[in-house]
Amino acid sequence: MRRTRCDMHRAMQNETFTPAVLVVDDDPDIARLVGNYLKRVGFEAEWASDPLVALEAAKRRTFHLLVMDYQLSGQTGLEVAQQLQRVQGQRVPVVVMTAHTSVETAVAALRAGAADFVTKPFELSLLQMIVKRVLDHHQTSQELERLRTEIRRTNETHGLLGEHASMTALRRLIDRLGPADGAVLVMGESGTGKELVARALHAAGKRAKGPMVAINCGAIPSTLLESELFGHVRGAFTGASDDRLGVFREADGGTLFLDEVGELTPALQTALLRVLQERTVRPVGANREVKVDVRVVAATNRDLQAGVDDGTFRQDLLFRLDVLRLDIPPLRERGDDVLLLFRHLLPLTCARHGKTIQAIAPEVTELLLRHTWPGNVRELQNVVERAVLACDGQRLEAWHLPQSVASPPAPKGGIKEGWPLVTLAELERRHIGHVLAAVGGSKQRAADMLGIDRVTLYRKLKK
Repeated sequence: MRRTRCDMHRAMQNETFTPAVLVVDDDPDIARLVGNYLKRVGFEAEWASDPLVALEAAKRRTFHLLVMDYQLSGQTGLEVAQQLQRVQGQRVPVVVMTAHTSVETAVAALRAGAADFVTKPFELSLLQMIVKRVLDHHQTSQELERLRTEIRRTNETHGLLGEHASMTALRRLIDRLGPADGAVLVMGESGTGKELVARALHAAGKRAKGPMVAINCGAIPSTLLESELFGHVRGAFTGASDDRLGVFREADGGTLFLDEVGELTPALQTALLRVLQERTVRPVGANREVKVDVRVVAATNRDLQAGVDDGTFRQDLLFRLDVLRLDIPPLRERGDDVLLLFRHLLPLTCARHGKTIQAIAPEVTELLLRHTWPGNVRELQNVVERAVLACDGQRLEAWHLPQSVASPPAPKGGIKEGWPLVTLAELERRHIGHVLAAVGGSKQRAADMLGIDRVTLYRKLKK
């Protein structure tokens, strides 16, 4: 059964990818010669001397490149290529073989859609070089288009990627609450993307053209935070050599994101409550208040109601902040979204580090789904970064993942509950991966621990 484009994308992610080439020439000797040569140099190749046979082959499987004779019986190779592409359901690059050496023929072939051409008679090594170059260019073009699609999807989803129902509901709620102008309280564990949600609210609202200013209330000492929030005048305290606006005035006409608002001291909670009530701020050392027009989005990973109950958070401030609420689901509750995000982040991280990873071992997928992700999306970003840096080839293996992900706790209940029912060869391969992960990817240390030499280890890894 012929695989679809989505099937091929998954195949490229989970196995070593070998491009398939279809050679069509009405001279069966040439078609056979070229097809067999391409097989010998590492491609999957089929050949046909009849366009109808070629069409049947295209119905059976997906081809990634067509090598066509320029003139077939009764029609051109490019016309046959278009029929093959319709059967495949996607555009496939075409290399034309032609016995005509004129510039006009070459130009006509390129204008008709050929990616390149080669003039008969030709050296088979030259054809191999052309085929490889065309495939590389086509793969690069597809990758660029995929990245453009990812960027468009990221923009359309406010950067909040995910197909889980909870994320779909979150995006819909952002679209509804964005145009409103009330304060918003964003609740979520550390690393879930609370600032991203705040920026999405800003972009979806009436203040989108105004400034978006963010401050982490838990990262600044309380002695400095008042000045950071409300500003100060020159000479207000030692070191205040100039006036400072403060983030409330910097965000005037826009949105202010107060991250970790649950960390505010009681005095600053009181000051913030007054700003929200009166819509004015008094800079430190100033004699008068200044009006501000700001939408406040606050975020915390703490239970603020519990803070109210134990007296560490003001209830009236909670009322002011919790006008509208958004709850961000933790990554462990989002199912297959972890794989979607991993595949989104992987090419971006590879591009940043100048690396190419074309395949992902099935064990990597299993480990990603099994991990509980206490650090949520921020932890996933770190895992992708470390895996890309650890990978020295084009296939991502389990031992490239950090040990916290690659070596999960042993299942409880013993062999009956947790032991995998796999072949002995698969069990050996998984054990080697586990040992490699445990020693940080060092093949020498892994070989020593397994009681084999490095040559034997390399041979087993290549199986």
